[in-house]
Amino acid sequence: MHRRHCPLRRDNATTPSFPLAMAGEGERVQIVLFRSGTMMQERLLSMGINLHDEILVIQKQNGGATLIEKSGTRYALGGGMAHKINVIRC
Repeated sequence: MHRRHCPLRRDNATTPSFPLAMAGEGERVQIVLFRSGTMMQERLLSMGINLHDEILVIQKQNGGATLIEKSGTRYALGGGMAHKINVIRC
């Protein structure tokens, strides 16, 4: 299966980003910003989720809770966390 990859973008100023909680199911996005304190960033990093990672939104629930997939591994994020991760569309 051929997968399309996001071009590595580091020009956040020219590409409008939005909270991960606003991405649609089935949408492939790239993480561009963590709008949070160090505790949440450390939690995401310990899970293997980093800036500029490409992720796929698998499922969303009311309140922003989001199931994502990165490199074949699925992660469940609460609504508060999903609202603090800014992404761009691939």
